[in-house]
Amino acid sequence: MAMITVVTEAVPPRLRGRLAVWLLEVRAGVYVGNVSRRIREMIWFQVTELADDGNVVMAWSTNNESGFDFQTYGENRREPIDVDGLRLVRFLPADSD
Repeated sequence: MAMITVVTEAVPPRLRGRLAVWLLEVRAGVYVGNVSRRIREMIWFQVTELADDGNVVMAWSTNNESGFDFQTYGENRREPIDVDGLRLVRFLPADSD
C-alpha cells in the first residue's frame, strides 16, 4: 500500500465522483488515499478515460531516491522531465497570444 495524491483541474464531474469512491477529497479537486498498486493503476486508467480536456497529476510514495514518483495527464505548463534518473518538473513559458 502506498499513499497517493491526485490533483485535478477542469475535469468532468463523473471523474471527480469516480475518484471519490477510492480517495478522500480534502480540497476541491485534491484527493488523497492509501491504496495498492493495482488500485492506483485502476484509478489512473479512469483518469485517462474520463479527464477529457482537463489535466491531472498523481503522485505516490515509493522506494526511490526522492521517496515518491508521479505522472501527469493533459496539458499543463508544468512538464515532467527526467534528469539523470531523477524526475523533475520544468515550468513552460506562457503562450504569447
